[in-house]
Amino acid sequence: MACVSEQERFQHWLAQINAVCGSFAARPMNGEFFGELESTWTGNLKLSTVTAGGVNLFRTRQEIKHSNDAWFYTVFQLEGVAGLEQDDRQITLAAGDISLIDASRPCSLYWQEKSRQISLLLPRQILEQHLRFQEVSCAQKLSHTLPTVQLSHRLMQESMSNPTLSEQESEAALEAMVCLLRPVLQQRESTLPRKERQFKSVLSLIDDHIQAEHLRPEWIAAESGMSVRSLYRMFADKGLVVAQYIKNRRLDLCAQMLRATRDEEKLAGIGYSWGFTDHSHFSTAFKQRFGISPGEYRKRHR
Repeated sequence: MACVSEQERFQHWLAQINAVCGSFAARPMNGEFFGELESTWTGNLKLSTVTAGGVNLFRTRQEIKHSNDAWFYTVFQLEGVAGLEQDDRQITLAAGDISLIDASRPCSLYWQEKSRQISLLLPRQILEQHLRFQEVSCAQKLSHTLPTVQLSHRLMQESMSNPTLSEQESEAALEAMVCLLRPVLQQRESTLPRKERQFKSVLSLIDDHIQAEHLRPEWIAAESGMSVRSLYRMFADKGLVVAQYIKNRRLDLCAQMLRATRDEEKLAGIGYSWGFTDHSHFSTAFKQRFGISPGEYRKRHR
């Protein structure tokens, strides 16, 4: 059998990365190239184990255009050392460290010598809801010395070793992962700029009145001491629309209720309790958000 060249191994590895992890480009570095990839699906958990050396893997705007950006890559360093860059931040990960990469922005990973890491796809929706749309600190080194980081590693490894996890159980594992990492990802309230504190206050106001019929932009603006135009601009700066945010928040709460209630609970009643007075509108909006009807969603999460 003919010997496979290093260039052929390099191209094969990059093709695997693109098929499993999204669109990336790569270039060799000094030293011998090494590249392996193993992917694991456990319910809703998608994990990729990357073993690499002598290579720089990166995403530019060109690659992002041809890839799904509705994720964050949660990088768990297992062995060796890896370099990571995003948003003008440069860090070095050692064994046990964790970091986040935003799939919607350019990034670069360096493996000078052979090392191994696991990448967990973390849905943007889950992370942003938990952090209340504060900016997520990417390319931030979460040290292996932190107890929450150590617990996150254990949760990831336990999840990987249990291939029988249901969709509901794996979704709970993702939620638990975010809850564990939130204290080290979230900025302290006192360090937030005034606009961020105001935005967080508005989100709390919305949550406190999420079931109320009067929850409209005009009322929110008046309660928050700002103009409606300023409210719209505040949400637009986050890539959001006020009314859409309220609707999605209500739909997320409907989904939580569907997972928790018995089959006897009428779907229309669940929608109504969270502000959807028309069942047809509720079903249509729910399917647009989650890809399936409320009834099918409840069946899948039994």
